[in-house]
Amino acid sequence: MSGFSFATWASRIPTIKMAFGFNEAELGSILLAMPIGSLIGLPISGWLVSKYNSRVPLAVGYGMNAISLAIIGFTHSTFSLVAAVVLFAFSTRIFNISVNTQAITLQKQFPKKIMGSFHGFWSTGGIAGVAFSTLLIAMNIPIQFHFLIVALVTLSITIYSYRFLLRNDKAESGNKIILGKPDPYILYLGLVVFFSAICEGGMFDWSGIYFQEVLNVRIFTYGYLIFMTFMAASRFLSDIIIIRIGMPVTYLMSAACIVTGILLAIVFPYFWTAMIGFSLVGFGTAAVIPMSYALAGTSKKYSPGMAISIIATYSITGMLLGPPLIGYLAHAFNLRVSFIVFALCGLMLIPISQLFFKYQKSISGTTGK
Repeated sequence: MSGFSFATWASRIPTIKMAFGFNEAELGSILLAMPIGSLIGLPISGWLVSKYNSRVPLAVGYGMNAISLAIIGFTHSTFSLVAAVVLFAFSTRIFNISVNTQAITLQKQFPKKIMGSFHGFWSTGGIAGVAFSTLLIAMNIPIQFHFLIVALVTLSITIYSYRFLLRNDKAESGNKIILGKPDPYILYLGLVVFFSAICEGGMFDWSGIYFQEVLNVRIFTYGYLIFMTFMAASRFLSDIIIIRIGMPVTYLMSAACIVTGILLAIVFPYFWTAMIGFSLVGFGTAAVIPMSYALAGTSKKYSPGMAISIIATYSITGMLLGPPLIGYLAHAFNLRVSFIVFALCGLMLIPISQLFFKYQKSISGTTGK
């Protein structure tokens, strides 16, 4: 449902752009509200998870998330829209830190890798959310009713699921950020997540606009749908892929898919080439964050909740810079040119990931597999 509700928001960004009459730069400024809200939520979420069990902030954060989504649909002024989006992002951050803490706790109890599958369920929810949005857009259902329906379903599932969540997962140590020289282990993972977040967040927010304004497709959710579909497929396969080829090669493969997919979409701006390109980008970005979160959870310096909170700071910074940067570049040049940023970020995954595994090997003698 987290993936479903986020996709509900992201797939309707073109609707909001048209309703408020924003140009690309103005929309980029509005999208700044998402990472700002997330940055506000980061220290609070890290503190909550380190002080309490993660199930309470998880349920409360996601309940707030559902309510804020409904509010977004009923906004009529730029100020109220920004306020609602900030609340949506703030609650999303609290929920995400909590649910990933639960996932890492479960991972430690399983002999095989399962983190990729957890993130795969998020992407599967995203596919369902985009598909549902596509259906409602085709039926001309107003955004107010769309968001309200999703919010009510989300609240119901949150209340039902609460009793099944893990208890007593508070870490006894590693719950405080240690100031000083950055830990290379966390720094390298953070940078990988940062560049991946620029690609992932940018595709979330701008794929619909690309299909609407560059390709002139009326049902503008096609690009977002294919991106999410291949992201989900990759995440379910990522655990198997990692076992077969190892994490270092998986990072390289991810980078190659992102760069190839973006270049295909911008060099050949046609419906089917863009669909293939977006599918490659989805496949490439999918494994990066689950792998990085799983590796962060093995940090010797921080507890899983705190390590994820620190890594998420890099992720949100990427989200902060990515969508607005695309908007400003699109306004100054055009949307096709601005998408080159994604290819450059994909390339950066190669040297940084390899530096991480070199450092990991130097401190533990492992291969990173």
